[in-house]
Amino acid sequence: MPKMKTKSSAKKRFKFLGNGKVKRTHSHLRHILTKKTTKQKRNLRGTAIISSTDVKRVRAMMPTQ
Repeated sequence: MPKMKTKSSAKKRFKFLGNGKVKRTHSHLRHILTKKTTKQKRNLRGTAIISSTDVKRVRAMMPTQ
C-alpha cells in the first residue's frame, strides 16, 4: 500500500486548530481592489473558520493531520 499524500493545495490553504476546527483565509483580496469599498476589504482581512460540514472533506485531503 503506498503512502497517503497530503494535497499541496490544501496544505497551503488550511490550518488545523487545537479544538479540531479548521481555519482558512478569505478570498477576493488579491486584485481588482479599487472597486471594493474600504469596509469590504477590512472585513476580508484575517481568518475564518470552515463550517463543520466541510471539515470532513478537508481532513480527507490532509490525512496526516
